Amino acid sequence: MTTTTTILASMQTTLLVLESTKDGWKVHECLKNVNPSSVAFDPLRPDRAYCGTFDNGLWKTDDKGQSWEKTSLNTLGSSIMSLSVCPIKRINEEFNKIFVGMEPSLIFTSIDGGKSWEKVNEFNKLPSSSTWSFPPRPWTHHVRWIELDVNNENNIFLAIEAGALIKSIDGGRSWIDKVKDGPYDTHTLRTHENAPQRLYSAAGDGYFESLDYGNTWKRRVEGLGSHTYLYGLAVNHSDPQNIVVSAASNAWKSHAIQDLETFVYRRNSDEKSNEWILSSDGLPEPKGTVISIVESNPKNKDEFYCLNNRGIFYSSDSGKSWTSLDIPWYKEYNLQHPWALAVIE
Repeated sequence: MTTTTTILASMQTTLLVLESTKDGWKVHECLKNVNPSSVAFDPLRPDRAYCGTFDNGLWKTDDKGQSWEKTSLNTLGSSIMSLSVCPIKRINEEFNKIFVGMEPSLIFTSIDGGKSWEKVNEFNKLPSSSTWSFPPRPWTHHVRWIELDVNNENNIFLAIEAGALIKSIDGGRSWIDKVKDGPYDTHTLRTHENAPQRLYSAAGDGYFESLDYGNTWKRRVEGLGSHTYLYGLAVNHSDPQNIVVSAASNAWKSHAIQDLETFVYRRNSDEKSNEWILSSDGLPEPKGTVISIVESNPKNKDEFYCLNNRGIFYSSDSGKSWTSLDIPWYKEYNLQHPWALAVIE
């Protein structure tokens, strides 16, 4: 493991900032009691990161999470549910473009690091919008995930929870509605630098893949058994066939602290096999474990990280085995729901 890895791990009531050193992991707890919901680094400026909260606005850091200040984004009456920074560097710009997804569903964008903001809500006019509804709060819905294509800065994919996976191919000026047989309840969506046009969706209704930017989809759940409620998803930085997901039999088993039973699965790089394989070596027992958030290292091949209420876990062998990071893990974390994870080198 290198000595320059920084991790942002959002728990229910606090944000953990981890920095690897030659003596192990250095941990800093910050943004206590602001209900962090989402985190993202700016690849143009690795010291810059953002943290969205459910009810305390959007925060930014310029020292990889050691100190934070609130941005100018006015979120009165809304909750931040998702966050994404464009992975494609813009020439002669100080910051990469940031997208903030809200409940009720709308997006704010900024091209100047959060100094000024523009609202995007045209997607709310799509025909399917009348059917969007988040089951725990059926009177509303939200932007659960914003995936900015790593290969084309004009492509934006939005997962609305619940009801639709929609897209824009012109940077958000116009929107294309969901397609038949696509995922209904995407929780995490990924694109990959080495697999143009491929989309990976971990959804409440299963695992879905598209090879044509979402025009058509295939549901691939072989090997998952009854664990077809998917939440987290990460793809090996160097291998678009090596995928790790978190799964359970239903939403209750994933999120309700009194009845948890969750799992992690992986797919190998062997293209001929679409079967999911249980990945449990080094991970906590399924019972009592909140469904995991998973991330791959954006620069180091075969490296994955996994966050749940039992700790943060690391894999250096493509998700086959895991090791718990040697960090303080307080008792209150065991009863908290993790919400987001970001990793940078």
